[in-house]
Amino acid sequence: MKSALVISNNREAPVRIESCLPGYTLHRAPDREKALEVVQKRRIDLIFADLALVRGDLSKEDCQTILQPFWRFSPSAEIIIMTDSAEIREAVMAVKAGAGDYLTYPLNPAEIRYVTEHLYEARKKDSELDYLRDQFWETESHEIVRTRSPLMKQVFDKIRSVAPTKTTVMLYGETGVGKGIIAGLIHRHSNRKNQPYISIHCGAIPDTLLESELFGHEKGAFTGAVKRKPGKFEIAQEGTLFLDEIGTVTPAAQIKLLQVLQDRTFQRVGGEEVIEANVRIIAASNSDLKVMSDEGAFRKDLYYRLHVFPVEIPSLRDRIKDISLLVEYFLNRLNLYYAKGIHGVHPAVMEALERYDWPGNIRELENLVERAYILESGTALTPDSFPAELFGRELELPPTRFDSGMTLAEVRHNGVEAIERRYLNEVLTRNRGKINESAREAGISTRQLHKLLTKYGIHKESFK
Repeated sequence: MKSALVISNNREAPVRIESCLPGYTLHRAPDREKALEVVQKRRIDLIFADLALVRGDLSKEDCQTILQPFWRFSPSAEIIIMTDSAEIREAVMAVKAGAGDYLTYPLNPAEIRYVTEHLYEARKKDSELDYLRDQFWETESHEIVRTRSPLMKQVFDKIRSVAPTKTTVMLYGETGVGKGIIAGLIHRHSNRKNQPYISIHCGAIPDTLLESELFGHEKGAFTGAVKRKPGKFEIAQEGTLFLDEIGTVTPAAQIKLLQVLQDRTFQRVGGEEVIEANVRIIAASNSDLKVMSDEGAFRKDLYYRLHVFPVEIPSLRDRIKDISLLVEYFLNRLNLYYAKGIHGVHPAVMEALERYDWPGNIRELENLVERAYILESGTALTPDSFPAELFGRELELPPTRFDSGMTLAEVRHNGVEAIERRYLNEVLTRNRGKINESAREAGISTRQLHKLLTKYGIHKESFK
């Protein structure tokens, strides 16, 4: 049975609304706080909210901030604002911020029925469109393509258009926004989905080896080339090759990439055989290749060959409404691996996650959720399992033990050890126990890192 919530001190409002909603269970709340308690406990389809009561002491904040807590607990609820004629301007602002519609006092039953029926028809139409769109996505992709962000909906619309084609796709976006996930999504929904999908991070391969990795080499082509080796273009034949961070490739490799895109042929390093390249290219960069080409750091002709179908992937701070969906996705996946049965998130945690700026984007969110999952002992992620700085508090350093008999040097030594131990745990958590990445982030050698881990009894396996 459908349900509605009326947030109002007007005695007539619930009576008139109930008379217009046969088949609905009606709940009432005298203020914003009680209303939030209701939406946390029950599934609500329609919320009729008196603007003055919903606003409360938040009158100086924008409408979206006012309405957001209701959607956090009841994402599918339609909100209808009730207000006096003198406050119609604020009611319109609420509609622009996401509310479904508004009604004016005294409530007119005909208007109530019109507004609710209009919202129902609009939702039905949206559901039909979503259903038709979802038919395109394979079952395994459904959780990935869930979004409340208009920007991400545009991205997925573009993917639906370009995936079945052979067109070269260029993905732009900050580090950690999920360019690799999007590239894999395109391949899985293309006509090449049953063929190889090969991913290569161009920035992680030394310049001297990049050409060999991409195009292969012949025996004796250079010192150490003891046998013929096929490159990624050969391995990915008839499939898809994802070139991540393509802006880092050397000028020599850029020339050979241009040849592949123009002629669909290439040669192994040190070889003369011309090999046909039946490969679909998806490239990605966190830098603006147009700017790089204008500055001479990237070949313009290669830029134009790659820039056939550009897709800009928004940062996480530009799609805050998706954070709850992403956290749910990460928790479901972690529960499959570890079976801890953690499904909920404390409201204070969700508020902090939505306030944070996310310089590391989705990758940073995933790492934070996984770290909290490992630390959490209950059935929901609580603030205690997250770094204190996420909540705007100053970093709480572990207490340093000392007594009056210790020298200043001894106290200082103990304090440094406490800070180092805390820092190493944070770095290893972010990098999932990977020594090379952790050492690079800490600005020390892997040998130094191993020594520190041994000194403090920290085991990298605990962070994987």
